[in-house]
Amino acid sequence: MDVDWEPYARRLADAGLRPESRWWRPIATTPRHHFVPHWWERADGGRVLRDGAADTATWLKTAYADTTLVTRIGTLHADLAEPGTVVPYGRWPTSSSTLPTLIVTMYRHASIGNGNRTLVTTGTGYGTALACHRLGADLVTSVDIDPYLVQTATDRLNTIGLRPHTAVCDITGELPGRFDRIVSTVSVRPVPVSWLTALRPGGRLVTTITDTGL
Repeated sequence: MDVDWEPYARRLADAGLRPESRWWRPIATTPRHHFVPHWWERADGGRVLRDGAADTATWLKTAYADTTLVTRIGTLHADLAEPGTVVPYGRWPTSSSTLPTLIVTMYRHASIGNGNRTLVTTGTGYGTALACHRLGADLVTSVDIDPYLVQTATDRLNTIGLRPHTAVCDITGELPGRFDRIVSTVSVRPVPVSWLTALRPGGRLVTTITDTGL
């Protein structure tokens, strides 16, 4: 579906970044709505499924807000749920499109720069797209344990001309290579030793510490 998303993306970039930031252009030129066609939204009694194509104005407003969008609850992907589905409260979100400013903050903490071979976690693929625009797709590896997420993100990335390395991978185990930077929006307890062994000398690791015990 063709929608006029570019003004929304530029406003999102302007709201959180200075124009001279190296992350301004990735935010301003990446179609976040493309990676989140469906999502779970809070409602009375639970989370209700939202379909972007059914209401493009709400889709664009929501996708280009600086907020996290839940895309999977338990094992139920928003993409695969029946229209009108409501998931009662008490089931935990298990995948999301992380708010853009947090992704950029984590990338900045990692000091991602030119030539850095970087591993990121996949989710919807939006954060992967930002890394590709900043570094070039050949330097980016994106992993997730969920085959559906990896395949869907790969397809959506390819559709907009981005072809990073992608893999189905349990990130608590061996990672597919060695990297200058590792950035994980996934909370893992404890932080796996394999992440450290996959870092090249002088590398940087950035992850959320929620529920890690740190």
